[in-house]
Amino acid sequence: MRSTTLQRILASIFLVLGTWCMLLPRMVEQLTIRPEHQVLTAASSVFIACFGAQAVLCGAVIWFAKFTPKTFLAFGLLGSIPFFAFNVYFYFVQPIFTKWMLLDFAGNVAILVCGLVGYRISHREHPLG
Repeated sequence: MRSTTLQRILASIFLVLGTWCMLLPRMVEQLTIRPEHQVLTAASSVFIACFGAQAVLCGAVIWFAKFTPKTFLAFGLLGSIPFFAFNVYFYFVQPIFTKWMLLDFAGNVAILVCGLVGYRISHREHPLG
């Protein structure tokens, strides 16, 4: 596998989940937030759609950028570990999320794996990079 393939997979995670939030924010709120915490207003839809738009932007940048080994490592670690803490806190400590939010957790695992594996492959492809 080439590093560019992993880069496209990484971008796709952001593009798919971000597009879902952008186009169907009410569905995202209904599925991922426990009923007692849902507000289901136009404002909550705007916030979720904005979050999705940022993810789509991030996915587009990942898709078109030239990744170095350090870029893979940074995205792998910084694009997943803080979000693991976010998922754990709002699922176990302050339970706001439903089990559907495990999709986000799975996405974060994939981001971490793509970043770490991409780092190793990219380092072999570009040893000076």
